[in-house]
Amino acid sequence: MTPVPELLWDGPESARRTVLLAHGAGAGRTSEFLARVATGLAGHGLRTARFDFPYMAARAAGERRGPDPALVLLASLRSAAVATGVAPADLVLAGKSMGGRMATMLADDLGAAAVVVFGYPFHPPRQPAQLRTAHLQTLRTRTLILQGERDPFGTRAQVEGYGLAPAITVQWLADADHSLAPRARSGHTAAAHLATAIAAAAAFALA
Repeated sequence: MTPVPELLWDGPESARRTVLLAHGAGAGRTSEFLARVATGLAGHGLRTARFDFPYMAARAAGERRGPDPALVLLASLRSAAVATGVAPADLVLAGKSMGGRMATMLADDLGAAAVVVFGYPFHPPRQPAQLRTAHLQTLRTRTLILQGERDPFGTRAQVEGYGLAPAITVQWLADADHSLAPRARSGHTAAAHLATAIAAAAAFALA
């Protein structure tokens, strides 16, 4: 039986939409990136909920474990969605990297309002042939992918040739990496990019 994840809430309880945020492979629900996204979305009037996948909860308890298999991750995400108490039509699934990938894999079945991904892992770094895009070709749920132009998990030049489903919109952050951070010489800043991504995510979630 899948344990019910503990939810960490931000934003107004009266919000029209709730965003369920799933973390990436290396850092849990309290990571700086996810915390900034959660509070940023809350500042745009959204209710947000964060949770830890089972392996990350085990790490917090002192057990060293790698990421769970995809089926376990998906079951945990579904359990977290139910735990929000929000109807799927009012729930936006979102996540960083791996968490965002899981969101895209569950959204159609759950009937979620939308999906937002902060840095999709289209393939492992330096392994562009190992694509994680098959389900993205038929995804029906409205999806926004916020991607850095030089993300090693999928650059702009690579992604633009993938033939993604019409429901998917990819918004590019100039010179940004997998955490949406640009190089200093680009003239852009990580803070500005993250603010842009959060604003775009909020507008998409509320559309």
